[in-house]
Amino acid sequence: MESIGKNFTNGVNFAIAGSKTLPRLDSFNLHIQFAQFHRFQSLSLELFNKGDGNLLGDKDLRNALYTIDIGQNDLDGIFGGLIYEKAILKIPDIISEIENVIKAIYEQGGNNFWVHNTGPLGCLPKSLATYKKNENDYDENGCLISLNEGAKTFNDKLQFLCEKLRDEMKNITIVYVDIYSIKYDLIANSSTYGFVNPLMGCCGYGGPPYNFESNNKCGQGNYTICEDRFKYISWDGIHYTEAANGFVASKILSTHYSTPPLKFNNFCNIAP
Repeated sequence: MESIGKNFTNGVNFAIAGSKTLPRLDSFNLHIQFAQFHRFQSLSLELFNKGDGNLLGDKDLRNALYTIDIGQNDLDGIFGGLIYEKAILKIPDIISEIENVIKAIYEQGGNNFWVHNTGPLGCLPKSLATYKKNENDYDENGCLISLNEGAKTFNDKLQFLCEKLRDEMKNITIVYVDIYSIKYDLIANSSTYGFVNPLMGCCGYGGPPYNFESNNKCGQGNYTICEDRFKYISWDGIHYTEAANGFVASKILSTHYSTPPLKFNNFCNIAP
């Protein structure tokens, strides 16, 4: 940190592509990310106290907004490897890991948390192309019911956790954001919002209906890219396009999907 001279006053991102909460000691999973945060916190305080204005002091760390968005990769893994009834039983373990990290950050002085639930896993082109079912397994929008029910179960338990922690901890603010509802609304009403083919990836292989094949992912093999990426929700069958993420961000900032409905700028230290 001393040598690279980065400015961290606007925040630090510890997210890693493909990360999960479990198993704890896998590279870059949540437990490891927290260990990295803890190391950053210690070094930041040390260098800040030596006069480095590009790092964060104790007040900055206490007033920071800690954003947590994790769980989809865990759910994808357990539903891909277990029958539904057994997969559901793994969800409390995922929630427990998230609880441990929130409590650990709180014990180190963090008071403000922004927690996202997970989106409709059963609407991802990857899921739809991978878990082929019979017609009764799909809802009216073409999404897999079982995977979405699994996501909802996770979200219910995550929301309960946020409520519990608000009751247990003094001077803590936890905003729970319903990402699932935002994304499902976008998929169900895609044409209204100017999007096409809501269950099909823009970049991938195989063409309609999902344009996803595990052996020919976006950037690999004989993949193709749609003509207008700004009209697609899914970029590569897993991640959203910039246009879709812009839609999701605008809904997040509206506070209509937040509990409590606090505006994002309540947590910002904006100079007059």
